[in-house]
Amino acid sequence: MSISATPRRIGLIGLGLMGRPMAMNLLKAGHALTVWNRTASRAQELVAAGAKLAKTPREAAAEAEFLLTMVSDPPALEEVLWGHEGKNDGALGGLRAGSIYIDSSTISPALVRKIAAACAERQVRFLDAPVTGGDWGAREGNLVFMIGGDEATLKEVEPILGVMAKKWFHLGPNGAGQTIKLAMNGILALQVGAMAEALALVIRAGLRGEQLIEVMQASMARSGVLDVKSPLMVKGDFKPSFPLRLMHKDLGLMLDLANQLGVALPATAAAREVYSYVKGEAKEDLDYSAVMRFWKK
Repeated sequence: MSISATPRRIGLIGLGLMGRPMAMNLLKAGHALTVWNRTASRAQELVAAGAKLAKTPREAAAEAEFLLTMVSDPPALEEVLWGHEGKNDGALGGLRAGSIYIDSSTISPALVRKIAAACAERQVRFLDAPVTGGDWGAREGNLVFMIGGDEATLKEVEPILGVMAKKWFHLGPNGAGQTIKLAMNGILALQVGAMAEALALVIRAGLRGEQLIEVMQASMARSGVLDVKSPLMVKGDFKPSFPLRLMHKDLGLMLDLANQLGVALPATAAAREVYSYVKGEAKEDLDYSAVMRFWKK
């Protein structure tokens, strides 16, 4: 679904596991990119490749026809957008009327609606556009975007999305993208948690985890995420592609939304308790597949 893009002025805020490779792909496509990150040193590679480093989120937004944010959680995004009291450094204050703002963080639908209202006051068009695909998808430009917002706005940003993604879905009004993203992450967390349980059982029985993986991959239980994660889980390789701390946060957001909607999610609630334990015990940043460590306690 990649679309060739006319060079545009883009601001990108958030240079973590996902944001940095997304930014690099935008640079490689010839866009004029201004970046900001709380830890400025993370921008060094991008600046060397031609990006401009902004001093504040507001400056990154003021330079841009299109602003993209990719930060860790709702508080981080609110700080980026509204800034610090008395400093006038928030990105919202820098956005020009007629510009387009795209948020690819994973946040709550309620915060999406708050942002949409703030953008409307400034005559800025807004899309919630969380992604799936992990850091490898970000590097390869193979992400999948889940879009909430106006369809005409989406059409305008498709050339930019095509630099970073293989596919995108228009799912409804603002908030729809985040709702689907939270549900998607629930599925991923439960699949990996189920595999961790099954591996714990098989290994305790004196069999090799690889035997279970081999049978799983020949059966209806096979899935893309388990193809990737299961061999790493057996090896104990938990280098973060999708950090456990973020999956834990997303499960909390999913349960909060479920409470608001009156939907019981017993499996998700149980899974979050397991993720909570492993997160509390971890001394380093781990991939969410490290949930397997629960059975080594």
